[in-house]
Amino acid sequence: MADLADGPALLVAGEKITATHRARDAYVYVRQSTLLQVQVHTESLARQYDLRQRATALGWPAHQVVVIDEDLGRSGASAAGRSGFSELVADVGLGKAGIILALEVSRLARSNAGWYQLLDLCALTDTLIADADGIYHPATYNDRLVLGLKGTMSECLSGYRHKHSTTTWTARPPSPPS
Repeated sequence: MADLADGPALLVAGEKITATHRARDAYVYVRQSTLLQVQVHTESLARQYDLRQRATALGWPAHQVVVIDEDLGRSGASAAGRSGFSELVADVGLGKAGIILALEVSRLARSNAGWYQLLDLCALTDTLIADADGIYHPATYNDRLVLGLKGTMSECLSGYRHKHSTTTWTARPPSPPS
């Protein structure tokens, strides 16, 4: 144990993962928003599938890594029509998941409603969430804060992209009103 005079001890991400987590399955959630992205952004898709190796590196046997990719080509703006996300939420609620892995947690849900539903279930069932930035435990205050900010930023960016994707841009900005 570190001496408190030296400052607070930092919790290493690997210390968040316990035998209880590893006794349950690791879930890799793979999603891209449009069919065009699935066809064109093959490197991103491959990186998402590579999360299987990250799960095994974190201590899960390969047979305990579940890949959910039914939502390829579906927007994360809503849980409606996303059978993969529904399956993931159900399995978390049933206590089957020890950890959920995604390249970015924004892959999981672009709306705060879906995001916080998942966070609440993960906190209640002691399920971890991991992305490229780290491993988070939604039941701890600091991790919940970070995950909440990530979810809020994701929803804001999604709304911004949607708003501006329908804007017609011209070579010259419009003149100010007289």
